[in-house]
Amino acid sequence: MNRKATALDVAKKAGVSRSAVSLVLNGRGDGNVAKESQDRIRQAAEELNYSPNAIALSLRNQRSRVIGILSDEVVLSPFDGNIIGGADDVARARGFVTVVMDTERDTARDASAIETLLDRQVDGLMYVTVGLKPIEVPHGMLRVPSVLANCYDEHPQPQLHHVIPDEVTGGREATEHLLELGHRDIALLAGSEDSPAAPLRVQGYRDAHAAAGLPVHEDRIFMAGWDIDAGFRGAMKVLDGVSPADRPTAIMCANDRLAVGVTLAAARLGLRVPEDLSIMGYDDETRIADTMVPSLTTMALPLREIGRAAMTTLLDAIEGTGEPRNETPIETMVPCRLVVRESTGPVPTR
Repeated sequence: MNRKATALDVAKKAGVSRSAVSLVLNGRGDGNVAKESQDRIRQAAEELNYSPNAIALSLRNQRSRVIGILSDEVVLSPFDGNIIGGADDVARARGFVTVVMDTERDTARDASAIETLLDRQVDGLMYVTVGLKPIEVPHGMLRVPSVLANCYDEHPQPQLHHVIPDEVTGGREATEHLLELGHRDIALLAGSEDSPAAPLRVQGYRDAHAAAGLPVHEDRIFMAGWDIDAGFRGAMKVLDGVSPADRPTAIMCANDRLAVGVTLAAARLGLRVPEDLSIMGYDDETRIADTMVPSLTTMALPLREIGRAAMTTLLDAIEGTGEPRNETPIETMVPCRLVVRESTGPVPTR
């Protein structure tokens, strides 16, 4: 069996001292080791397939190099687990591992779950939620560097940094896509009233109309809910029995499941998508938006990007490479992305 490479092997191959290897591979090379030497050390380490001993690193740095992640339901979610996936990408790349606990939406378990993670000597904590929402931050999260992902501190004076999607801009850009196609009568199935994301997407819808100098017809905005049956009922309300001149030419939905319901309603009424009716979703939910017939134009929630940004903020705080705590902005907003597929097209001629 081949002997595992050591830091001394890396030093000899790179032509540097053993201490220089330690500084560079522990992330402390800048200011201590010349750039050219850093490059040689990293190249030598890669060629020798060398990685620092995690236990030794932990003992020297007095860190566990473990990040605790608490989620409300992300582990069981069909798509929001991408937040944890993005966070884990960054953690692994920087020599950390993640431990995830899920409370299955039982907030009474939050405090004890955080204490369990702290008992494991985690270096930092992340709280992740399915869907944008305010939370009551467990007090234990204030004892170590912590960050919130897809949620925010409901306290009037938030104490933790949060990373969330830019829902207003997402709603605006979705509406702008339809306006650019010539649509002027756009109905909005806006989700449910108890969701913090829903009014933000409605605001984006309003902003797009205002920027285009167009009025917003309030009777075209419906708080419909989130599920397929709600989308079906909402679409039937604005389409069934309505003359072509009086029905909307496009329906914008607050999530992709609503858009599925709208598509089913259009089929029931004999309307072609997008020739007679354009349909816009939101989320870009895997195995729904891209597999629908026709495939769904939608706004992609940047879930993996949220996880990456949140973990980067957290690890920078742990390793002292970020901004000082009192100068760090409390909020990072990650842009959504328009995904154009087959369900939207030019406004039909009537």
